[in-house]
Amino acid sequence: MGNLCGRPTRCANASSPFASKNTLTGSSTSISTDSSKKASSKATSSLPSFNNTDGSPTKLQSFNNTDGSPTKLKSFSLNELKAATRNFRSDSFLGEGGFGCVFKGWIDEKTFAPTRPGTGIVVAVKKLKRESFQGHKEWLTEVTYLGQLHHENLVKLIGYCSEDDNKLLVYEFMPRGSLENHLFKRGAQPISWNMRVNIAVDVARGLSFLHSLPIQVIYRDLKASNVLLDSDFNAKLSDFGLARNGPTGDNTHVSTRVVGTRGYAAPEYVATGRLSLTSDMYSFGVVLLELLSGRRALDEDRGAAEETLVEWAKPFLSNKRKMFRIMDTRLGGQYSKKGAQTIASLALQCIHIDPKNRPNIAEVLAELEKLQSARESMAATQQIYSRG
Repeated sequence: MGNLCGRPTRCANASSPFASKNTLTGSSTSISTDSSKKASSKATSSLPSFNNTDGSPTKLQSFNNTDGSPTKLKSFSLNELKAATRNFRSDSFLGEGGFGCVFKGWIDEKTFAPTRPGTGIVVAVKKLKRESFQGHKEWLTEVTYLGQLHHENLVKLIGYCSEDDNKLLVYEFMPRGSLENHLFKRGAQPISWNMRVNIAVDVARGLSFLHSLPIQVIYRDLKASNVLLDSDFNAKLSDFGLARNGPTGDNTHVSTRVVGTRGYAAPEYVATGRLSLTSDMYSFGVVLLELLSGRRALDEDRGAAEETLVEWAKPFLSNKRKMFRIMDTRLGGQYSKKGAQTIASLALQCIHIDPKNRPNIAEVLAELEKLQSARESMAATQQIYSRG
């Protein structure tokens, strides 16, 4: 196969190598409390068994779905995945992320047994870099969460492999790749305004699902490269290696080591290690800005004044006229002015410097769905008149 992991490639189901150089790392501490705010006391147990000091699980669990039923994750052997990917051959290589390399494979839709290319269903197989200790912990976290959590806007984990030092994950294949590729890759066909609104709604629905669970889940790594698109451009959240349970009882946040991606991570989390649902909201606001502007969250090639998307865009967002200056020129002006103003306003609220002033995802989702419904109603009306 050769050293395929030596050179990053941006492809379907592969995390962004661009973002990996902006990874945040830090120290770890314990859970902090604040009696001024009360949270549900019912959420007393965690999805994984978090025993490490950084909150990561220490071993693979026997776990159930959120409804109490056993998970149906397939435990693949290494030989099965070698057969599915043709021994991880170069022509099966899709790309590389921080976790490791990603390969295309083929399995039977019902039995999940490896099949010949072109038969059965396509899957994405992530192969962990053996030397990555942090990657092993993220692999375990991802199996634990996606083994239990199922939603149309979360990428489906089909199974895993754990043989000696070989750690792999098998996902549904997302043929359109990442949102990052469609927004920023040179030569890529720009995605339409309507499609951007739909993607924003899909991401919000996935995040809303995580935040509304009995034991809330903080995604912690929301970014364009982790939003994957299926053949119809439906968006799904992927890469749950940094996810962790939210605060419980009287706790308003969880204090933990700082990980994530520069440009997306909430400033108070970077500064203090205090993680909460509002940390995800900040990241969501950044993704909204990316959808509006077509600019990366962090782009060192733009110079100091425009390097950080949030700092560059924020002065324009509060002015309904000036905010159009941030719009992606590749849209050619083909977007709803009112809709753009609405999303700009939501983004501004999400990136508020004070996390207490950020909206929750349910509130943001409701506004985005209103925008989506209004657009669809208008399109239907126009179609009726055109027929007449």
